[in-house]
Amino acid sequence: MPTFTCPAACSDCGTFSSPQERTSLERAQIIAAIDEAKELGFVNVVFTGGEATLRWPDLLAGISHARRLGFPVRLVTNAHWARTPEAARRKIAALMDAGLSEINYSTGDEHTRFVPIERVAYAVVAACERELPVHVMVELKRGSTVTRDRLLRHEVLDGLTDRQRAALSVKTSPWMPLSPYRFHDYDAGVTANEGNLSTHGGCTSVLQTYTVQADGRIGACCGIGLRTITELNVGHAREASPLRHAIEESEQDFLKLWIHYEGPLRVLAWAASHDPAITWQDLYAHHCQACQRLYHDDAVRAVIRTHWREVVGQVIHTAWFQEVYGPDRLRSPAEDAPGVRRTPSPADGSLVQADGQGHEDDQE
Repeated sequence: MPTFTCPAACSDCGTFSSPQERTSLERAQIIAAIDEAKELGFVNVVFTGGEATLRWPDLLAGISHARRLGFPVRLVTNAHWARTPEAARRKIAALMDAGLSEINYSTGDEHTRFVPIERVAYAVVAACERELPVHVMVELKRGSTVTRDRLLRHEVLDGLTDRQRAALSVKTSPWMPLSPYRFHDYDAGVTANEGNLSTHGGCTSVLQTYTVQADGRIGACCGIGLRTITELNVGHAREASPLRHAIEESEQDFLKLWIHYEGPLRVLAWAASHDPAITWQDLYAHHCQACQRLYHDDAVRAVIRTHWREVVGQVIHTAWFQEVYGPDRLRSPAEDAPGVRRTPSPADGSLVQADGQGHEDDQE
């Protein structure tokens, strides 16, 4: 996160970004983090914010450096810079010349208060014309006026060919309050309950994504709520080998392992089984809001402190299945076809590997 500054001031912004916020990361710290990520075997590099394009020279330098090291590079942006089709094409050309390999746009009712949807459409077209993979995340709340279908039907996209459109993916993600005790209104079936809990798995961000924030703190997840959950901040960029330290610190924390393999909603449901006064059903549409509840609710924290040993075996078994047994033993139907030789996947014994930010969790 090169900066927390953003031209938008969305309500419940996951990083408290706004035009008034002036916290920024030094370029040297950006480059150092990318270098260490290479040493540690991270898979990709993501620039997000705030609005990373406000640090334009540093952003291009960071993208170029990451590409020289062999990383795929993703940018998450609100597309405020796409004021015209020509401006959008110039920005996309510069980003691709630097080595950008994927771009993500954030939009919805909150974002379009500050960045018109036309700019997102211009930015989508500019990326698709160059066949740059582009993902758009649209905020989801009941009664939203800016929707996935509205964007896909936008007249600016009409000129794209089928091949160019193949570069585009548009998804929705629940827009969540940053407090675990405030709730938005969602369509039926979106919030978690006992009936659909089995569809909610582990968190693919905690212990997989490490975020160097604009203030130098290093978080053990993708960024939503990092500034409100102290325990998810596990290091600082000014330290020696900060990413290594952050990983070591995080992987000694059983709750983080539990969240990674089981997911915060299942942890919350388990806590409610011990204390029926803990309510959770049909409250949370986004697992990051449920995670806020785990860390901020004294009743939930008390149950975890008292009873966590009960689930150690279960979590270890889940980790073993996902990391060792599953990859080595399970195979797709195609691998059972005659003449197909299956190559076993080596198990290196590590529970987690460094990975990139999953764009499905973006809430700038």
